[in-house]
Amino acid sequence: MTVRRSAATLAATAAVLCAAAAPVAVAAPSPSPSAALPAGLYGTKDPTYDGVWRQSLAFLAQRLEGVTPAAKSVDWLISQQCADGSYAAFRPDVSKPCDAKTMRDTNATAAATQALVEVGGHRETVNNSVRWLKSVQNEDGGWGYTAGAPSDANSTSLVIGALARQGQRLADITTPGGKTPYDPLLALAIPCGGKDGGAFAYQPDKKGKLAANADATAAAVLGAMGKALAVGNNAAGKAPSCHPGSGLTPEQAAQNGAHYLTGALAGNGHLNQAPMPGATDSTPQPDFGNTADAVVALSAAGHQDKAAGALGWLKKNSADWAAQNGPAAYAQLILAAHSTGDNARDFGGVDLVARLNAAGPAPAAVVTPDPSADTGYEATEKDQVHSGDDVIGGVWWYIGIALVLAAIAFFLISGRRKNRQL
Repeated sequence: MTVRRSAATLAATAAVLCAAAAPVAVAAPSPSPSAALPAGLYGTKDPTYDGVWRQSLAFLAQRLEGVTPAAKSVDWLISQQCADGSYAAFRPDVSKPCDAKTMRDTNATAAATQALVEVGGHRETVNNSVRWLKSVQNEDGGWGYTAGAPSDANSTSLVIGALARQGQRLADITTPGGKTPYDPLLALAIPCGGKDGGAFAYQPDKKGKLAANADATAAAVLGAMGKALAVGNNAAGKAPSCHPGSGLTPEQAAQNGAHYLTGALAGNGHLNQAPMPGATDSTPQPDFGNTADAVVALSAAGHQDKAAGALGWLKKNSADWAAQNGPAAYAQLILAAHSTGDNARDFGGVDLVARLNAAGPAPAAVVTPDPSADTGYEATEKDQVHSGDDVIGGVWWYIGIALVLAAIAFFLISGRRKNRQL
């Protein structure tokens, strides 16, 4: 996902809400000089369309770099949650409860869930969001940008990451028809062959055809692998290839997506923005956010070497873009740097971590992590646990039981030894 929602996501949202025949891009206006931003919020631009999103990405990036956000920043994000566990993109007045007019946002909810897991200590808040996300799962197994909207690759992948990071076993999250969250992603995968082979579509068009979308592909690679946005340094070197045929596994579909991204980046080291509806200038413009996401996706899929060129391009060219777009942009670059084992504190001469920290309240703590220690989380079906909705804490419950049983066994054995001595 780019800093501002992808054009496809905004178009889909506009279609759902307004039934517009030709949706246009929505740009978040800058606040007036007299408009006061909420205390604890990262960034200085109007948060109407991305307040929760940019706050969540900031937390994810900070935690990877050993930074503990300020308490008031975390409190702000928690205060944005509706009573049912959902989040809107931004709620200017949290004293008013969410109602039927509140546009609940699966993307914001999934991002906030992942962020609060990383921050730690907010079990009920996280579980409440997970319950809501599971309650609005579509019949095909996926999620749209808003509850009930048609499933798309980006939203489904973000929710998968949230569920996986919380500890849910994705294969167990099924619809009455037996669909899992992986099924809609597989349905959006373009078969191998041709220039777009291996890519994912955002959604099928009105005729059911699939068009390659690099933004959706980067998201779907993570989603199909059951991974969250924060990806650890994975230096495994796999030869990218496209698995032909139908009946692919999610892992194979993810590798196909990585194969497509590798080819898309091979030319000039970056991805381009999709042309906006009605635009007269056809000159391709670099998409910095999507390029950073592609680096993360390739690294997660085991193709870190294929992401090196794009990472180098970002180091040389992303400074102005990040400065203009603020916390979410810095966070995306940090996520990309971390996924490749690069130094986010010297990214093309820019200290991304310091810039991100300066975009919000002073952090509660800053600890420079050991570069040899990988703090990234890699979610797999093997390490996901499942104990209903209240998964966080469930592992510690079992550990506690084991410790109690071990103590009882110790005392029983000690008592038997004393009886023998008597």
